[in-house]
Amino acid sequence: MNKLPRDKKIILFDGICNFCNDSVLKIIRYDTKNQFVFTSLQSDIGKEITQYLGIDTSKVDSIILYEPNVSYDIKSSAALKIMNALGGVWKLTQFFWLFPEGLRNIMYDFIAKNRYKWFGKKEECMIPSKDIRDKFI
Repeated sequence: MNKLPRDKKIILFDGICNFCNDSVLKIIRYDTKNQFVFTSLQSDIGKEITQYLGIDTSKVDSIILYEPNVSYDIKSSAALKIMNALGGVWKLTQFFWLFPEGLRNIMYDFIAKNRYKWFGKKEECMIPSKDIRDKFI
């Protein structure tokens, strides 16, 4: 865990999910403050982080936002914190904080449960292009 960047927020995502991969690329595009790095849940570092945090990936297999030595969030809370950090029009999503976490996660889980059926999946994790490779750990 010593090799993790201490000045970045780490987004762990499902590396074989097309929707998740597209979301990562969108976050990279709008992360003008360069505050995020990424790793897939399936990667060795992803497995190391989830094990360190005590997260059972058979129950949480989508997004995790980890701020080393600060905190971590999962599901809808992670997504909302990421969108807030992007700023701009993304801050409008903060409206959803008005809803209880349990209710937000019901909708989040519905999308997560159907993501492969709706958006498809890859046989293996995406390989980042040369111009965004430094965003991945």
